[in-house]
Amino acid sequence: MHQSAEFGKFRAFFWPIYRHEAIKLVPMMLMLFLICFNYTVLRNLKDTIVITAKGSGAEVIPFIKVWVLLPMAVLATLVFTKLTNRFSQERVFYIIITTFLIFFTLFTFVLYPIREQVHPHQHSDYLETLFPAGFKGMIAMYRNWSFTLFYVMCELWSSIVMTVLFWGFANEVTKITEARRFYGMLGLIASLSGVVAGVVSNYLSVGDNWDATLNVLVVAILVAGILTMAIFYWMNKTVLRGPGFDELHKTQKELREKAKTKQRLSIRESFSYLSNSKYLLCIAVLVLAYNLVINLIEIVWKDQLRQLYSSPLEYNTYMNSLSSMVGIFATMASLMMSQLISRFGWTRTALITPFIMLVSSTGFFAFMLFRNDLSGPVMALAGTTPLAIAVFFGASQVCLSKACKYSVFDATKEMTFIPLAHEYKLKGKAAIDGVGSRLGKSGGSLIHQGLLMLFATVSTSAPYVAVIVMGAIVLWMIAIRSLGKQFAAIVGDKGRQEIGETPRVAPLEPAGLQPANG
Repeated sequence: MHQSAEFGKFRAFFWPIYRHEAIKLVPMMLMLFLICFNYTVLRNLKDTIVITAKGSGAEVIPFIKVWVLLPMAVLATLVFTKLTNRFSQERVFYIIITTFLIFFTLFTFVLYPIREQVHPHQHSDYLETLFPAGFKGMIAMYRNWSFTLFYVMCELWSSIVMTVLFWGFANEVTKITEARRFYGMLGLIASLSGVVAGVVSNYLSVGDNWDATLNVLVVAILVAGILTMAIFYWMNKTVLRGPGFDELHKTQKELREKAKTKQRLSIRESFSYLSNSKYLLCIAVLVLAYNLVINLIEIVWKDQLRQLYSSPLEYNTYMNSLSSMVGIFATMASLMMSQLISRFGWTRTALITPFIMLVSSTGFFAFMLFRNDLSGPVMALAGTTPLAIAVFFGASQVCLSKACKYSVFDATKEMTFIPLAHEYKLKGKAAIDGVGSRLGKSGGSLIHQGLLMLFATVSTSAPYVAVIVMGAIVLWMIAIRSLGKQFAAIVGDKGRQEIGETPRVAPLEPAGLQPANG
């Protein structure tokens, strides 16, 4: 049945939710709002702290992502898997978020005030005399080691808390018949949180005092994290009761006693399962490709931004304003999410993100490569510097890319996890989102490192980055086409109607990829 016929045109656009579903969806929306609020604030803080630090710049990011973030992501995924084997999914949620909040408290109120005493500046200055200019990023990573650790934990909040914890929970309690409507609303609230986070962050800035601003913003993060756990606790105690939600409240041992045929997957088996499943492998390609592309482009853009805004306050203010713009664009796209899937189907909707990134990336790199030729006429028309114009074009590309990610990419990707059995859904998702996204970013960072060794600066390596970006986007589109066919086959006739796909022949998949809840 068409959505507008179910609810009426106005309600189908703004609130396609039945009354009895609101008690489950509204708390989920509040939780995602708070988690995404923290994600946006942390994302801007980590870039500001690392890029504007002493002896640092945008070139430090590729080194952090390869040599620190990737190992930490693998370790975090291993820890998550061990925790899910020992504790219930509900308890794991509390443990992980509490760990993050404790770290952010210690960094802000203990490590950051004594940064000059604990950072090895003298030794780092000596290392700079020994190594070529291409190693500046690696030395900066070591020089400001506490900032590096903060950067990594902020990144892991995105992959572990937002992607694995929250979306894993959402996939567990959402049926395939609800996903089209629920995930459109969740995408909407995630987009709105970006707008609010950008405005609130700038409002909470304490004049020209960066240290005080950091303290206030981290207190806001702590409050949002505690509220998230409180809502999750209330929801588990009052809404998610009954045998249908046993997998949230019971440990894996208790679940195995209840269903003897179910076996536990280790972290090693989780990755093995990805390699043996075309379905999960296609999802992994989507995640890898997005993170590879966005990472490659952002490094080039942030290098330009660092040259334009050198102080932490100016840089952070610009990033907060950009976050608000991203949220506005993503909000508009999220409002149309359920209608897009209903009208165009899952596959065509999923193709929107790589298509927009292809177009916007082409425009950004074209301006980067021909900036000298275009700067004269553009300066005459706009009355600004070529550097400011480059930053504007890059910001536009990042804005459109992230808006699509929050509204379209996340929703379509998460829908593909819903038909899977609980344990494969939980641990396959942890492997894909917990490490797969890091591999994509680390792959982009390795590429940047290699190019920096050859060309010394980010700007001169931009033409080669552009070629790699275009190739990754094409591979991404191929994976979407394949995944759309498999997704339609797994969900069955009723599910195909919900995701707008025509029947296909079902692919052969290992046991456990069969529909979990219809």
